[in-house]
Amino acid sequence: MTNSMTTEEWEATLGRQLRDLRLRQNVDQRQLAEQAGVALNVVKNLEAGKGATVKSLVKVLRALGRGEWIDSLAPSVSISPLQMLKPKPSRQRASRGKGTPHV
Repeated sequence: MTNSMTTEEWEATLGRQLRDLRLRQNVDQRQLAEQAGVALNVVKNLEAGKGATVKSLVKVLRALGRGEWIDSLAPSVSISPLQMLKPKPSRQRASRGKGTPHV
């Protein structure tokens, strides 16, 4: 997968992956819908690349045992050690003193 894919291509790719995962687990669409607590049409739409709500996607992924997929979409932000080594830019303005009136 590349960043040059259209939204529709991303949806179709995700749908194929969900379908393949479901079939590897030997679960039919109706069973998955029941396990996820969503309507059968939600599973069908996701697999067809027609989209669904984020809430429904999360429920289906959890039911398939793939909740970590969501974690990979929004990794926690941390400070890079390399970023810490970069020199900080010099200040462009002086701080105003507490008792100094501004002009």
